[in-house]
Amino acid sequence: MSELKCQEEYIHRIHKVQDYMEHHIGSSLSIEELSNVAGFSKYHFSRIFQAILHESPAQYVNRIRMENALFLLAHRPDKNMTDIAYELGIFDSAVFSRAFKNYYGISPREYRKEYSKNCKDSFFLSEYNKNTAKKEWADIQSPVTGQITIVRLEEKQLVYVRHTGTYVTLEREYPGLIQTLFAHADNQNLLADGQNWVLAVYHDNPEFGEESQFRTSLCLTVPEDIVIQEDGVIGKMKLVDGLYAVGHFEIQQHQYSDAWNYMYQEWIMCSGYVPRNSYPFEVYRNNPSTNKNHIHKVDIYVPIEPILFQCAEK
Repeated sequence: MSELKCQEEYIHRIHKVQDYMEHHIGSSLSIEELSNVAGFSKYHFSRIFQAILHESPAQYVNRIRMENALFLLAHRPDKNMTDIAYELGIFDSAVFSRAFKNYYGISPREYRKEYSKNCKDSFFLSEYNKNTAKKEWADIQSPVTGQITIVRLEEKQLVYVRHTGTYVTLEREYPGLIQTLFAHADNQNLLADGQNWVLAVYHDNPEFGEESQFRTSLCLTVPEDIVIQEDGVIGKMKLVDGLYAVGHFEIQQHQYSDAWNYMYQEWIMCSGYVPRNSYPFEVYRNNPSTNKNHIHKVDIYVPIEPILFQCAEK
């Protein structure tokens, strides 16, 4: 096996571990469990993980949990500290509070109070496909509007290539990544004319995450009965089932962030729903280069659940 193939295989296996962590964030995530997912010996797994991601497995899990905690504290006032701790796999709210304060220098209750008081001076929840991941809140309506539907999506099988880094580098590398995805899918006869969804899955929340560590998966849907051969370049994962708000947009390239902001700033606040703690994604419905006006037809899927009006800890 060539040196490049070896490197690709190692990176692919760590991507599988990241996906597993994402779907089992409420579990203990032991080294033995994670090394089994990667297919590495538990005696070598931690060194390999750190060499590729520049974080130990424990540091990575802790960071992802704390970023999820920020999201839940800021945007899920219906969940108290115990609820949030359990959702993150921490079965003692006092332990969660200490871990949060050690990480951010402020208690979770203090953070929730400050975020609630200052949210108008904070950031848009979503800045996907933007050159900068964050910008200041503006008390103006989005110049883009879309039709919103609520759907219950069934689980789907995906084949993907992954980008890790800022959305600036994603925009620059996107054409080559898509070309790679389609070439490898074609080699495995995974393409069915007009039947594969083309989508981008955003694994990290740009309001709370670190820009250089944003993970984006460029994907194609593949029927469940088709076997995907993970070859070190493309991997496979599942698109999470559940309830989604779907925004249907016809926009120009520069209007993607406006579409996302319409979903989160204008629609969801009056909808009776709250964001579910899962990743959103875009589905691309046309090839804009074939349209004389270069219109992008895109559906934005935001995971949601009905809001529960109950007393929560402040």
